[in-house]
Amino acid sequence: MQYESWIDRQIREATERGAFDNLPGAGKPLNLDPDEDWWIKAKLAREDLGALLPGPLQLRREVERIQDTLADVTREEVAREILDDLKARIREHYLRPGTGPRIIVRLVDVEAELDAWRCR
Repeated sequence: MQYESWIDRQIREATERGAFDNLPGAGKPLNLDPDEDWWIKAKLAREDLGALLPGPLQLRREVERIQDTLADVTREEVAREILDDLKARIREHYLRPGTGPRIIVRLVDVEAELDAWRCR
């Protein structure tokens, strides 16, 4: 007679029910990264979070991708709110005292961006 722990029984029963069938990555080799932060990198890639950037660099990225952000917007009032919010955050960045080097972020021209959005 062989002893089966509670955990082993749960795993065996789940296997018999087919709970482990058709899982993502089944039958594929494990992608083992020797880096100790492998799980952080995997989460960033899995959730498409991209690189986490400091505030001013994140603002720069938002300015570069503003038309992509506005692509799904259907009303001009909402697009204007998004642009005004971004412009306010950029102005706030310049008003905050910095401890390191000042990173330049260009202001958003709301009317020009709205014109480009309308053309799309």
